[in-house]
Amino acid sequence: MATILIVEDEVPIHELIKRNLQSVGHTCISVFDGRAALDKLAQNDVDLVLLDIMLPEIDGHEVFQQIRGTPTIFLTARSSLSDKVKGLTLGADDYLAKPFEMMELLARVNAVLRRTKKESKDFELDGVKVDFESRQVFLNGYPVECTPKEFDLLEVLVNNRNIALSRDKLLELAWGYDYVGDTRTVDVHIQKLRKKLDMDCRIKTVYKMGYRLEV
Repeated sequence: MATILIVEDEVPIHELIKRNLQSVGHTCISVFDGRAALDKLAQNDVDLVLLDIMLPEIDGHEVFQQIRGTPTIFLTARSSLSDKVKGLTLGADDYLAKPFEMMELLARVNAVLRRTKKESKDFELDGVKVDFESRQVFLNGYPVECTPKEFDLLEVLVNNRNIALSRDKLLELAWGYDYVGDTRTVDVHIQKLRKKLDMDCRIKTVYKMGYRLEV
């Protein structure tokens, strides 16, 4: 997993981001102003910076100009097109306007880490190995045949491990926004994954909600 510097001065938002990133296995470093961000970056190797624009001491744009080369996602209340264009023109890897869902943040973090080669290309747990590049799954060294949609669902669970996901959210993330179908489809695919990968004790049912991959 990655080491991520969170530069956000709104404490409730900061803590929510930190808690969610840590729950999926990332290591987080917290600062609340631009000057402290530059100090931490001088002292630590980080894989990704989540950088608010409206910061005390030094604003996010100026901080970014001094840390070029470090993958960065701008987090900001500014949602106008001109602000987004400015952030991306400076060279930021992504831009997310507040308020945002934590699932969207985690997805964008994973995408940037993959592009910058900072995210692991595989995942292992209890004899199960998932190779994201080849889209192959192994159990105790032996290949397991998974359908494309079973793999998509497993990847969503892995990327959001330890987070409870509703059936609707799993449909959205694994099947797509335009999928027209029943949430029972999720239940069927979950049962198949549990059986194929011997993960009854890992893929937990969240009462009246959905599922969670417990790591």
